[in-house]
Amino acid sequence: MTATARILDFLRDRQPQGPCLVVDLDVIAKNFRAFTRAMPATRIFYAVKANPAPEILQLLAKLGSCFDTASVGEIELVLAAGATPDRISYGNTIKKERDISSAHALGVALFAVDSVEETEKVARAAPGAKVFCRILADGAGAEWPLSRKFGCDPSMAEDVLLRAHALGLHAYGISFHVGSQQTKLGAWDLALGQSKAIFDALQSRGVTLSMVNLGGGFPAKYLKPVPGTGQYANAIQAALAKHFGNAIPETIIEPGRGMVGNAGVIKAEVVLVSKKHANDNQRWVYLDIGKFGGLAETMEEAIRYPLVTTKDKDAKGPCIVAGPTCDSADVLYEKTPYNLPLTLTVGDEVLIESTGAYTTTYSTVAFNGFPPLQSYVI
Repeated sequence: MTATARILDFLRDRQPQGPCLVVDLDVIAKNFRAFTRAMPATRIFYAVKANPAPEILQLLAKLGSCFDTASVGEIELVLAAGATPDRISYGNTIKKERDISSAHALGVALFAVDSVEETEKVARAAPGAKVFCRILADGAGAEWPLSRKFGCDPSMAEDVLLRAHALGLHAYGISFHVGSQQTKLGAWDLALGQSKAIFDALQSRGVTLSMVNLGGGFPAKYLKPVPGTGQYANAIQAALAKHFGNAIPETIIEPGRGMVGNAGVIKAEVVLVSKKHANDNQRWVYLDIGKFGGLAETMEEAIRYPLVTTKDKDAKGPCIVAGPTCDSADVLYEKTPYNLPLTLTVGDEVLIESTGAYTTTYSTVAFNGFPPLQSYVI
């Protein structure tokens, strides 16, 4: 159970109305220290998109974290939280030129690219900046694989970085992302081998790369057990040594889900329990939160959150779990129904665990008139 005593006390004492997320900062601090202990030579760039709550950014800034940002808005949030521009990466490979210029004016000097065209924008808007080129990764083993939208073929990365060098940028390194909620310890091996080949190819052309951005992918625990942070660190270190030998480059990681996922719990309420025909053995359980209220990662049932009720000791049966909106897509779990208490009824509270990442930021402004997901950080 990821609902800490502090979260349970908050919910009991405050009794907030409507669905809400409660995040425990102590858990985030513990996660950050686990990453620093496991990978002491690697800089941590927290993926702000996972949860940009100011309190979380302020905590991580004080702890010494760096930050991976996707927009000027996120950059401004990080600066307001107390981080300096040298601790910020503009990690989105799809940026307006004026946004690159704005970020550079704010002092940001590290940018991600994955094409010659994006590199040319950076050269015009942020002359002299450091750039790293993102390469495609297959994402095998990830519960939320990333599409081909980001990254280029490793062979193209050579051209991108040579063009960066020719334009006066600092060709700094390579990045990749092995897929969110990555459960395979060996997932980084192939991409690190490709990275080493790019390092060697650039060196033969007189350009020395110095950094590998290992991306995110570090999981939160949902229904299935996942390896610990130390196990991932050992596997990554072994892959680095295998491909780079004694000349291991600077490394960066970008944990988002792995930093904040298990720090948050959503309190929800049962709105309706019903059946579709008289002899139906499968109930529909409708909650006051669904895909449009922050649970977008239930698409294709990719992320299966733990659901906890006060009646979990009662007999259980299969349920289809759905949200409250007037959209037929707002069904959370149907292909693989959940076993929930047979006594579950209207008004019962349901805790949706490990929801600290990618919930408030996915919540719509007011779809069907429902307000955005309320968030409390304690």
